[in-house]
Amino acid sequence: MDAAPTTKLAIEQIAERITDAVMEHRLPPGIKLVEEKLASAFGVSRTKIRQALTLLAKEGLVTLHANRGAFVTRPSAAQARDLFATRRLVEPEIVRNVIARACEHDLARLRQHLVAEADARKEGDRRRIIRLSGQFHMLLAEVSGNKFIEKLMAELCPLTCLIIALYDSPHTPACPDDEHNQIVEAIARQDQEAAIHLMLHHLAHIESALALDVVPELDIHWEALYG
Repeated sequence: MDAAPTTKLAIEQIAERITDAVMEHRLPPGIKLVEEKLASAFGVSRTKIRQALTLLAKEGLVTLHANRGAFVTRPSAAQARDLFATRRLVEPEIVRNVIARACEHDLARLRQHLVAEADARKEGDRRRIIRLSGQFHMLLAEVSGNKFIEKLMAELCPLTCLIIALYDSPHTPACPDDEHNQIVEAIARQDQEAAIHLMLHHLAHIESALALDVVPELDIHWEALYG
């Protein structure tokens, strides 16, 4: 979480940077978010950090414990299954809306994002791969034109990254290499049935790679995060 020392960050900007750190697996599930260290890192007051953490708690990304502080949420296996069940309900609707509403500019934005994903994979930049993989689904939601779904996906995608960090191998990418490309090409062809099938297969692929029946043990290097 690199702060810009010459810029006064708004609460929403701080929350967004913490979200990015979660999506990139730099802040693992269960880690305590120490207000003093975050305030120092961002160059802001503890009050502002507390407000940002409260905002993230409303989105489910942070859990607040009385007298203990704030922690990155550690979803249970049952919650992980519920999250994927929700995404299976929501994302076909996103695909339908994108096919109905997307213009050439929207398709160009999606393809540009795929290029960024490919570049990150080529460079072996795991943090960037993870962040871009989540952002792909949020971009689809944005293009779909439904603001309520867009807001929901902005909550579900970081939580998905948390779940992957908790239940998957740290060396496994958040999304298989070519599945986003296949979804976009089906959308471009206006092949709704194929695009929805590919999206559901994609979500099932991600979920099936998770060891949801294994109680994870996290290896958290606190000094690397706050030192």
